[in-house]
Amino acid sequence: VYVAVFIDAIHVKVRDGHVANRPVYAAIGVTIDGCKDVLGLWAGTGGEGAKFWQSVLTDLRNRGVRDVFFLVCDGLKGLPEVVE
Repeated sequence: VYVAVFIDAIHVKVRDGHVANRPVYAAIGVTIDGCKDVLGLWAGTGGEGAKFWQSVLTDLRNRGVRDVFFLVCDGLKGLPEVVE
């Protein structure tokens, strides 16, 4: 059970033959006791879209995350429909 799950992306420089900015998507959960768990990190190639986050949330559910009281993000369009 997680009181809150924070999801967001950070852009980092990656060297793969040449240097490029790539997004790394993160999901961090906070338990009832206040402990933080890194639920996952995903390296991406494109933008931060609701369809991508749907695959992330499905992955989290398949790995055992069942109850989340608050899902916190930065106003990502389409996310409420994905969560439903």
